[in-house]
Amino acid sequence: MTSDSPSELNIALAQLNPILGDIAGNLALARDARRRAAEQQADLLLLTELFICGYPPEDLVKKPAFIEACMEAVAALAKDTADGGPGVVIGTPWLENDQLYNAVAVLDEGEVKGVRFKVDLPNYGTFDEKRLFSVGPMPGPIAFRGVRLGIPICEDTWNDEVAECLLETGAEMLLVPNGSPYWAEKADLRQQVLVRRVVETGLPVLYTNQLGGQDELVFDGGSFVLAADRTLALQMPQFKEDIATVTMRAEEGADGGRVWKPVPGVLADLPGLKQAHWQACVLGLRDYVNKNGFNGVVLGLSGGVDSAACAAMAVDALGADRVHCLMMPYRFTSDESLVDAKACADALGVRYDIVPISAPVEGFHDALGALFDGAEPGVAEENIQSRTRGALLMAVSNKFGPMLVTTGNKSEVSVGYATLYGDMNGGFNPIKDLYKIQVYDLCAWRNTHRPEGALGPEGEVVPVNILTKAPTAELRENQTDQDSLPPYEVLDDILECLVEHEMRIAEIVERGHDRKTVERIEHLLYIAEYKRRQSAPGVKLTRKNYGRDRRYPITNRFRDRG
Repeated sequence: MTSDSPSELNIALAQLNPILGDIAGNLALARDARRRAAEQQADLLLLTELFICGYPPEDLVKKPAFIEACMEAVAALAKDTADGGPGVVIGTPWLENDQLYNAVAVLDEGEVKGVRFKVDLPNYGTFDEKRLFSVGPMPGPIAFRGVRLGIPICEDTWNDEVAECLLETGAEMLLVPNGSPYWAEKADLRQQVLVRRVVETGLPVLYTNQLGGQDELVFDGGSFVLAADRTLALQMPQFKEDIATVTMRAEEGADGGRVWKPVPGVLADLPGLKQAHWQACVLGLRDYVNKNGFNGVVLGLSGGVDSAACAAMAVDALGADRVHCLMMPYRFTSDESLVDAKACADALGVRYDIVPISAPVEGFHDALGALFDGAEPGVAEENIQSRTRGALLMAVSNKFGPMLVTTGNKSEVSVGYATLYGDMNGGFNPIKDLYKIQVYDLCAWRNTHRPEGALGPEGEVVPVNILTKAPTAELRENQTDQDSLPPYEVLDDILECLVEHEMRIAEIVERGHDRKTVERIEHLLYIAEYKRRQSAPGVKLTRKNYGRDRRYPITNRFRDRG
């Protein structure tokens, strides 16, 4: 290939796992990726959005020292390209004329060949880039070794203006660096959006996406290449680090101009929804624990499905030797729960200890006896049990260093069926965005599937009895969840209507639900907001998770009675 009129360009797409704020580490990761790209005979390495700092950086970009460190790292990487190896497209914050941009820099021949600024700054759901970055000007292509590269950044491709501008100004292909977080069926949506850009422009698209967990967000990779005829030329896996090189070959177009066609490569199989959800939970938990420097995790194993699911995810994420489970029985704990918890721990191969809580619980009762004298026992006494368990788990966490995993599902978190400073204690919740029925379904799926990269065992990891018995918090005699809540099939559908779809009460009733039940669930949803504000972060799996996506006031008297 000559620099004046190349007929072939090899481009390496890298879906890697940068650590937010670890600029030196991310620079080393970029250098290693460039070495691997060179081994694949690549001319150019395409890294992801804001790669040098990690995405999303949030208010870290307001610190001048942070921006300086990012730009210095990019300059150092640019110098590396003087060796004649692959050029690099890297995402970075960029300060120019006192304006801060979400940018990509094209590096080659020892220098920064060009910088491109993001135009369409997302400001919805998990994103608030408009408060952090300036809007970039409409772009033109950047020349790289005789090829005019159009580089729309992530959200720039979700509308047509930026891609059309790049086409009109001479771009020959579109290279798209992304920080696109996972939620259900997002991979299909991304490809649909990019197919529209291909149809509109007639240009091939090379799309690379970040991998890894960052607080609530999980980035799933799934990078791909689309030819100008909309065919899928390359599909990289989800939930797995990877670097893949695609060869782009120039041919003469109908108008005599040069058109680029990708040589078809490997098409990885993408997981179904259950596997994708499980792998997202595992990846999010693994990265939260490892990136924050915990030596492992500890959690309460009650014999119920939620704690069993979290224990299985933790073992898949970290390995059995980094997971410690405690059963903390009280007089309401059934023999069945003791048997099921032990069976689950044995199936997973984790350390399992039994720590009875009768003495501390009765100590609280004795301390409060004079104050509570004459009052009927109720929720206060039940919550003492949960808070005692939470205190003991936190003590183990403080003493030995593992992070406490909290285990409330989205159904319970939604209606406040959880004890603040009790079972809500913990640093991270892998199932926070899964409704109760989904937790059951995922556990049944995991019992017959072991996804690639899982560190847990093959076969049944959640005993079948846990999946078939009636769910209960066991805080009083003969208690079941359905004493206080509608059946989960009913509750979960109502909650999905209220939370994910913001449906009117009347619309939910039309689906066949009882009006009084729907109104009660709406009320519980609103009054539990104060608990959710104090809850641990958890993996985002839906379009509207609690935290970044759904921001409701705590003090709120609105009720839909239409």
